[in-house]
Amino acid sequence: MSPTLPVLEQLATVARDLQQERTGRAPKAVTVVISDDILVITLHDALSPAERLMSETAKGAAEVQDFHRQLFAVSSAQLRDEITRITGRTVREAAVEVEPVTGTVVHAFSSGNVVQIFQLTPDPASNSGTAAKA
Repeated sequence: MSPTLPVLEQLATVARDLQQERTGRAPKAVTVVISDDILVITLHDALSPAERLMSETAKGAAEVQDFHRQLFAVSSAQLRDEITRITGRTVREAAVEVEPVTGTVVHAFSSGNVVQIFQLTPDPASNSGTAAKA
């Protein structure tokens, strides 16, 4: 059984709103995918023009990556709580990376996307292959 579209839309909306709150900049789009016990949130075009410019050098890219790791570390509790509230499942692990060249957050990309991956507790009903975009 896959999660209902409203659940995925709720997750996308929460992720977009929290990104706006944290950085003052909303991503152009948010994609949410749940597959078994993995939740992936991609914030598209989430880096600022200044972060993209900084990312043109290796040193600047490393600084942008470090900034977003720290930002995620200090601000992910609220997102974790919302994920649990919306899905009814606990977040076991969370990670973020930035692909500075493309602007992707959560593992170095350069397209301006933000990807947040959360490992959830097992769900007796499979949620494989479900996605929503906001």
